Amino acid sequence: MNPYKAYNLYKKRAHKDTIIIRTLCFFATGVALAILFGIIAFIFAKGIPAINWKFLSTATSYEEQNFGILPNILNTVYITVLSLLIVLPIGIGSAIYLSEYGKQGRLLSVIRYTIEILSGIPSIVYGLFGALCFVTYLRMDYSLLAGACTLAVITLPIIIRTTEESLKAVDVTYREAALSMGVNRLYIIRTILLPCAMPGIIAAVILSVGRMVGESAALLFTSGTAYEMPKNLLTMYDKSGATLTVQLYQSFTEKPHWVPEDAPFAIAAVLMIVVLFLNISTYFVGKKLKRK
Repeated sequence: MNPYKAYNLYKKRAHKDTIIIRTLCFFATGVALAILFGIIAFIFAKGIPAINWKFLSTATSYEEQNFGILPNILNTVYITVLSLLIVLPIGIGSAIYLSEYGKQGRLLSVIRYTIEILSGIPSIVYGLFGALCFVTYLRMDYSLLAGACTLAVITLPIIIRTTEESLKAVDVTYREAALSMGVNRLYIIRTILLPCAMPGIIAAVILSVGRMVGESAALLFTSGTAYEMPKNLLTMYDKSGATLTVQLYQSFTEKPHWVPEDAPFAIAAVLMIVVLFLNISTYFVGKKLKRK
């Protein structure tokens, strides 16, 4: 066969395969986006009309037959920030050890494998662990602190693995150039590796925030279901409090007759807005730290 003709046949067949693969990829992406925007549109269409100022600025009261979620919003933001304060030093420190200080071998392989296993454990199991360890054994009772510690354990694998991969992705020539100048390893980590790995760390924080805000099963066993308005934001860590997800569950399963029909959808819409706000705030804070 003429080589030129064979080349044209191969090129034509390759072009046809490329079109098919590209079409399948576009179709899969379109289906994923359609599902995503369909869920968002459905929740917002059902929930936004039920949202008003009284709904956002008051607390639920069975005596006054009033349904409000302000304490739940405060509890959600508070427990998320408290969890990040607990998990970030531990997670980033563990990732630095695994990436920079740990001697590569069987021990580190076991540690990494254990972290992978922890990331796949169902949240209800973490809730049982938090109830036994933090609530009962450490005597934290049902409190936001117990819930924050449980969420920190849940999100610890995300922080460790993502941060470790971000540190490994930093160009090795940066380390070599700094070491050739006689700089110690701690200074390299603080001034070179962490700033370069900041986008990955921010991604880990955003993923963790999404997991924390969307968690409900574990918090039912640890932070409790109280819906009272906190009196002091600085000392509310030892008080029981229901987050938005817990309140959503309660309003859907144990809904009194005076609670609006679309209240669960309204809470879901507010929850999505809170997640978006926390993610944007985390992104800009990380961007500012990276610039510094």
